[in-house]
Amino acid sequence: MSDAISPVSPTSASSNSAQVNSPARVLIASLVGTTIEFFDFYVYATAAVLVFPTLFFPNNDPTTALLASFATFSIAFFARPLGAVVFGHFGDRIGRKTTLVAALLTMGISTVVIGLLPSYGSIGVVAPLLLALCRFGQGFGLGGEWGGAVLLATENAPEGKRSWYGMFPQLGAPVGLFLSSGVFWLLLQVISQEALLSWGWRVPFIASIVLIVIGLWVRLSITETPAFQKAIDKHERVAVPVAELFRKHKRSLFLGTFVALATFVLFYIGSAYLLSYNVKVLKIPFLDALEIQIVGSIAFGIFIPVAGRLAEKFGRREVLILTTVLIGIFSFFLPGLMTGGEGSIVVFAIVAMALMGMTYGLIGTALAAPFPTAVRYTGSSITFNLAGIFGASLAPYIATWLQTNYGMLYVGYYLGLASVITLISILASGREEV
Repeated sequence: MSDAISPVSPTSASSNSAQVNSPARVLIASLVGTTIEFFDFYVYATAAVLVFPTLFFPNNDPTTALLASFATFSIAFFARPLGAVVFGHFGDRIGRKTTLVAALLTMGISTVVIGLLPSYGSIGVVAPLLLALCRFGQGFGLGGEWGGAVLLATENAPEGKRSWYGMFPQLGAPVGLFLSSGVFWLLLQVISQEALLSWGWRVPFIASIVLIVIGLWVRLSITETPAFQKAIDKHERVAVPVAELFRKHKRSLFLGTFVALATFVLFYIGSAYLLSYNVKVLKIPFLDALEIQIVGSIAFGIFIPVAGRLAEKFGRREVLILTTVLIGIFSFFLPGLMTGGEGSIVVFAIVAMALMGMTYGLIGTALAAPFPTAVRYTGSSITFNLAGIFGASLAPYIATWLQTNYGMLYVGYYLGLASVITLISILASGREEV
């Protein structure tokens, strides 16, 4: 399995980055940052199901209110490519470290402000507009976070360990999901649902300021990656990375976008949509629905390192192909599992998120591989976030609409179609591109 990232020894750069950035420090910095970013992101997703339809989108029809809430949920995914362009530009121009700190602050401030917003009942239509603006800020920040975190890990990785190192920032997603679901679950252990709707929902958003401080401390303790320092020393940086990207790497951008499509569709069917379906359609109690999501996040987290190990042994591309085929097969079982009662819902959550771990654990390294150092931050970030638009932004909305109008069978078709598109894209990519 060839990689586009060439090994860089500590002595090949003028700085001592490779010596200062110990493996433990690199992996902790990449994992902690993405955990905080995804915690902030998923706290919103949970609230979009449990809280926001009532407080920000009051409507006599609960389904309409939920769809409106999911519409603001999708705003972040359209903001993410813009964040990828802006932060990617500076990440490829001035460095990974400084850009990652700025992305973390952007995401964190947006999240804390959400916890301070007045509801629709207090200020009317201005409330959902402010919520949408903050959601845009979350997406903008996350658009710059993900690519930098992956590069922080992979550009510090020793030869033969890039899939393993690239897996660590991906672990931030299940850990963030676990923590975001867990904090709402804990709140409901000590306060009533009425109190949660009144004020308790604000706690996770405001409390994230503690995580931000921790993340900044970790991020500020690292130095620049050896690969980027080498690009500086050899004067390989380009003036406008995004222009260079679209001039020379359009094929990698296009294929990478759809290589990640099934990953995103699967995840948001198995998380945000599943939570709304359990609570709104099956009338499963909040606590039980959150427990199902927590179980799913554990399966998600377990299978990310499994994917990393398998990729080192059998090849990243081969593991992605196999996982995509399994997702396609799983789509045929989706309708039966989703309509078979609470027990089968648990099985659905575990299998869906285990498959998610297998694909998501490798997607970061795969999307970074085709791009040279000078445009790698911008390229991997834009690819990942374009995939987010096509695969994730409207997935909860589309799945809810399909289920409401045509039945659960069509939700399965939706996931199956995404897996076919992804499989074709992987097969069309060369070994050096995935």
